[in-house]
Amino acid sequence: MKIALYARVSSAQQAQTQTIEEQLYRLQTYCRNQPWSEQDLLTFLDNGYSGASLKRPGLDRLRDAVARAEIDQILLTEPSRLARNYVHQSLLLEEFQGMGCQVIFLDRPMSQDPHDQLLLQIRGAVAEYERTLIAERMRRGRQQKLRAGAMSPCAHPPYGYRSDPDHPRNPQKWRLEETEAAHVAFLFDSYLQLGQSLSGVAKQLMHLGVKTPAGGKIWHPSSLRQLLINPTYTGTLYANREHVTQARRRRSPLQPVGQSESSVPTSPTDWIVVCQVPMIVSQERFEQVQAKLRENASLAGRNNTAHPYLLKSLVSCGLCRGACVGVTRGTHAYYLCHGKWHPIHTHQEERCRSRYIPVGQLDDLVWRDLCQLISDPTHLAQALQRAQAGDWLPQEMQARQEQHHKALAALTAQMERRTFAYLAGVFPMEEYRRRRQELEQRLAALDQQNRLLQAQIHQQMEISGMCEALTAFCQRIQAGLAEATFEQKRQLVELLIDRVIVTMNEVEIRYVIPTSPRSERIRFCHLHTDYFHADLIGLNMHQVQLLLFHQFLVHLLTMDSRSIAPVRDGSFI
Repeated sequence: MKIALYARVSSAQQAQTQTIEEQLYRLQTYCRNQPWSEQDLLTFLDNGYSGASLKRPGLDRLRDAVARAEIDQILLTEPSRLARNYVHQSLLLEEFQGMGCQVIFLDRPMSQDPHDQLLLQIRGAVAEYERTLIAERMRRGRQQKLRAGAMSPCAHPPYGYRSDPDHPRNPQKWRLEETEAAHVAFLFDSYLQLGQSLSGVAKQLMHLGVKTPAGGKIWHPSSLRQLLINPTYTGTLYANREHVTQARRRRSPLQPVGQSESSVPTSPTDWIVVCQVPMIVSQERFEQVQAKLRENASLAGRNNTAHPYLLKSLVSCGLCRGACVGVTRGTHAYYLCHGKWHPIHTHQEERCRSRYIPVGQLDDLVWRDLCQLISDPTHLAQALQRAQAGDWLPQEMQARQEQHHKALAALTAQMERRTFAYLAGVFPMEEYRRRRQELEQRLAALDQQNRLLQAQIHQQMEISGMCEALTAFCQRIQAGLAEATFEQKRQLVELLIDRVIVTMNEVEIRYVIPTSPRSERIRFCHLHTDYFHADLIGLNMHQVQLLLFHQFLVHLLTMDSRSIAPVRDGSFI
């Protein structure tokens, strides 16, 4: 029997005050009084993770272990350690119980008695109410301090200002840092010059040797834009200029995921006036800069659709892992690695040594391979089986299942015969207990093996269903491949290709194939595990996770099986 010990604290400060060690000590003390060995105990911890979210690494590992039938019981000190939200508590308890895993809370052991279940629901609702009440009080208290000018909306003053060492969070005591304030004024004036851009200003500052706010040498256009749109330089400090929302896209398909949240601007009508600060730029000058920023954004290269690129925003460099963009120079069109740009854009002193990628050659190559893949979907089914280690045969599973049923029936019959023998006085009570304990251990081992087998059967059924869905999808779109227009090709490429990675003279295509009719309308980048698509709102958490897992699974199996290198020496410029 495997026992899982789960402990959680909500903040890093709590993790440092030994509260998680106290939870573990209570759990381990309880285990010492049980007939369990140290080898039977598995520990899952979440240090500094809020109970309001289900996205916790320790909890994810615990749920995966339960799904693999590796855990028989889960021990926690109290229900709030599992989740603060009652809905999350119910979801997890139902999931664990459905897998045959028992959950035990030390503070109040729960049973199926209606009174215990009611108490669990009440405690979960109270914990959720308490968390919401604390968060709302903190939010309102912070807003009151901001409106009174007694608190700064940012941890550090903007570039060009300095805080009072004795009152670091009081914005009314901010003062100008004359050198940086002069640089800010120069930044606004330089950008308003005719024909000037953010990149041009960044290069100019680097040429003059002006240090960045962090003390670096390379200015980034996006950092300059954040300075130019900051209304604090007009003499008024505002709060609530941005709010956090769920991220909608991946920052880089070939880099770590990073944060799953992003900041978006708030309407100026919702800004909170904190206080007045020393002015660096006049209001008129500031408005002129905002107008030019909007004009330059509308003329940016990313908004230029004069030249069609089939693989636009889908090509990455295999050397520096950066994205490639389409550029047209005269009559020649290329996909150019972002790492070959100026250091103000790449933050790297050395430029990438990748080659220019001819658009026509790469587009034709990828489209031919896509058509070949759709025309013969057996490769997808084989790759899916390999990814799931699914070389199982259904008849073997049926034979194993039948064998388990026979073994279970035999052990049950032995248990009954020995009970009858004891009642008939064939052997004493101690001998009956010893023999019954041996049979119970064998039954427990057999039950665990049966749970593993059922999980494999369920997995095999999912694979079969996905293979049928993949084949049906390929058959539906085969007919129109030959006569597809550029717009139709582009739509298909966006749906079926997650990334095309070019490493010198080798090309790797990472496909992602829809596994359901609904997912045929959603791009894979919107189904990443750290981001959620608007179409998924309304599904419960378990359904969302299943859908994301299926999509990501197909992505993994295809990225390993479709690496091609048909373009060789001399084909690239």
